[in-house]
Amino acid sequence: MTTRVAIIGIIVEEPDEVERLNQILHEYGRFIIGRMGIPYPKRGINVISIAVDAPQDDINTMSGRIGRLKGITAKTTYSHVFGDDQDQTEVRV
Repeated sequence: MTTRVAIIGIIVEEPDEVERLNQILHEYGRFIIGRMGIPYPKRGINVISIAVDAPQDDINTMSGRIGRLKGITAKTTYSHVFGDDQDQTEVRV
């Protein structure tokens, strides 16, 4: 199965939804390469960046589920790096 490397940028404006967000991230944990969270108390938000290596359908589903949470925005940016089940990586342009 072909996988892609992507970044999901998340902005949390509704703290009550963080538990549901973390549940979704836990479900897709096998695809997560890394996670960085930055609280921004001046604006009352949190900014989260999730790096993933997963099939594109899984990335789209995860990002969509996150973006449907109340007060949470998610956008995905894809790299041109593809891989497969054997972890062989190729770059497509």
